[in-house]
Amino acid sequence: MRLESLTNDRIRTAVERSALLHDSDWVIGVPGATLVMAAFLHAAPGGGRFNTAHLGAWYAGRDRPTAIRETIHHHTRRLAASAMGFDATITVRELVCSIDARLVDLRGMQAERTMLYDPADYTESQRFGESCRQRGEIGIAWDSVRRAGGECVVIYRPRALPPVTQGQHLEYRWHGDPEPEVLRLESIREFR
Repeated sequence: MRLESLTNDRIRTAVERSALLHDSDWVIGVPGATLVMAAFLHAAPGGGRFNTAHLGAWYAGRDRPTAIRETIHHHTRRLAASAMGFDATITVRELVCSIDARLVDLRGMQAERTMLYDPADYTESQRFGESCRQRGEIGIAWDSVRRAGGECVVIYRPRALPPVTQGQHLEYRWHGDPEPEVLRLESIREFR
């Protein structure tokens, strides 16, 4: 990995970020380990609601409809910034895990914490989230900004996640409009 990082920026960045995680938090050799570690080592360029681009985190919705609404928002935002616009198809897969950890709980506190719930500006929520990470918090639970009644979590410690299993495959199809069609993909052909 270190040799490949000499010519591959994506690998080099992942190697650099891996040094930011304590060895005891690394996930290796369990179901979903590479998926878990990818969330931390391949952070989104602008970061997420509760993390900066410096180091990634694991984001999840408590239920499938919330996760779909949250991921549609972020994919739509990327498409809006691209030359391609809203004529695209993206295949995503649902990743399923159970989290049994004490989280900083912001649910039901939107009125008191409006700056953390800003739908577009993550400056304050990133500052808050990174301070939680620095204090050793495992993660944060909050009310979804994208789906009324939905709940989300962000996890800062990879060890809090496995096992992670694959759920459904979904396809988001934009047909020139910011609201995509969402399809569940399934095989209908019998294999003999």
